[in-house]
Amino acid sequence: MPALIERFFTERLMRQRHVSPHTIASYRDTFRLLFKFAQVCLRKPPSSLDLCDLDAPLIAAFLEDLETQRSVSVRTRNLRLTAIRSFFRFTAFEEPAYAAHIQRVLAIPTKRYDKQLVQFLTRTEIEALLVAPDRTTWLGRRDYALLLLAIQTGLRLSELTGLDRDSVQLGCGAHVRCLGKGRNYDDLGNMHSSASR
Repeated sequence: MPALIERFFTERLMRQRHVSPHTIASYRDTFRLLFKFAQVCLRKPPSSLDLCDLDAPLIAAFLEDLETQRSVSVRTRNLRLTAIRSFFRFTAFEEPAYAAHIQRVLAIPTKRYDKQLVQFLTRTEIEALLVAPDRTTWLGRRDYALLLLAIQTGLRLSELTGLDRDSVQLGCGAHVRCLGKGRNYDDLGNMHSSASR
């Protein structure tokens, strides 16, 4: 199984899917935790595990352990399950003899959870944010511009901090081009005239 895990990371995730380094790190952490859990439960070092050791009951127990012993959220538990499912979908093509075993693992359901609604700023809160920077200084003008850009475009913090001078086009047809989630470029237009205030 070590060779299978290695191929999953190097061929499937890196070469075929070109996933982000964040995804690789998340999947790596999932398998580290899973292998540690399997080592305790099965009394086998990770290098001695085979695919049959990682069966549906063990993985279900691992997910339960994450929630009860490690106190992770349901969302994190589901994220770990997504990584495991991705590996088993890859394995279905690599090791078709284990199809029934793989199907049982893939049948483990995600848990439902209540999603928190995003709270939006009121007009008064937006105005309070925009008057806070001291626009008589360079740093104040910079802070004002960043706040205004964030408010007008709804950019995530990572998208906002990833901008450079070439990302912003001013004048007629003003817009911002940013690298968004999933490494896709987004052009955000319709910049209001508040930038000139």
